[in-house]
Amino acid sequence: PPSNPKPQRVLVIFNPKSGKGDSELPEFVWRLQEGGAEVTQREMSRETPLERQVEDVEDFDALVAAGGDGTVSSLAYITRSKGVPVLAFPAGTANLIAQNLDLPTTAPELAALVLNGHNIQVDLGEIEVGGEKKGFAMLAGAGADAAMIRDSEDLKEHFGVMAYVLSAMKQLNPRKTTFKLTLDGQEREFEGIGVMVANFGMANYRMPITTDINPSDGQFTVVLLKAGNLLRLIPNLIDSLRAKLNLGDPMFSGNLETLNAREITVDAADPFPLQYDGELMVETTPFTARILPGAARFITAAREEEVET
Repeated sequence: PPSNPKPQRVLVIFNPKSGKGDSELPEFVWRLQEGGAEVTQREMSRETPLERQVEDVEDFDALVAAGGDGTVSSLAYITRSKGVPVLAFPAGTANLIAQNLDLPTTAPELAALVLNGHNIQVDLGEIEVGGEKKGFAMLAGAGADAAMIRDSEDLKEHFGVMAYVLSAMKQLNPRKTTFKLTLDGQEREFEGIGVMVANFGMANYRMPITTDINPSDGQFTVVLLKAGNLLRLIPNLIDSLRAKLNLGDPMFSGNLETLNAREITVDAADPFPLQYDGELMVETTPFTARILPGAARFITAAREEEVET
């Protein structure tokens, strides 16, 4: 047990709109209190800007962001310079940030993690579009993946995680366009169906999107989707799994190209929808994403090397 007699102070911010509302949050809060923590709970609402909900965050030992990936990354971004570790409490549909951090899913285990306090420092992304800046922890993208998220919005209520799969099926032949990129000052163009700017690199069930994505290396992995349709990207998922399991060289390449950059601007000949951490943006391309090295602390039992792909 920790030697300091001062009880842990935990701030819980929850998004009532996330997931299906059957979250383990009440039990989690009770477990924290049983463990001697003082818990303050606040509900996100349209009326109160998120910044105001966390302006006193430095009075707390931990911040619990209970919601989907958008809730988690917004809170991590807003509190980024405060040094207070954030728990990505999985209350949304897919909770990719929680999966990337290899978090447990039950209330007792999550509460034990917070009380134990182990955390890792990782980079955050910042996306700027139309003069507005937002934060993302996982990935931002334009093109096929954003179109997929847009189509999954109305499916999410009925199908949960499957919504993403079903809408990927609808996106089998997304349109190709010419993308113009500026990567750390270098310009290039390519024909394709989308661009993903990744900080964390695992999709659902901790499937690696592509190899060598490291959330604490001070740079993004930029994935250029060149394939004509999304089914052709499945082999690339197989390749990254093969690499993770050390099964040898890639069997498929040419559909994807990966690059690294600290700052990237993406423009497209046809305006494309944008998403960041599963939140769809009203604006379209162009956008700029920049890395904020070591800007976030996330509570997890995982070590830094365990969250890389």
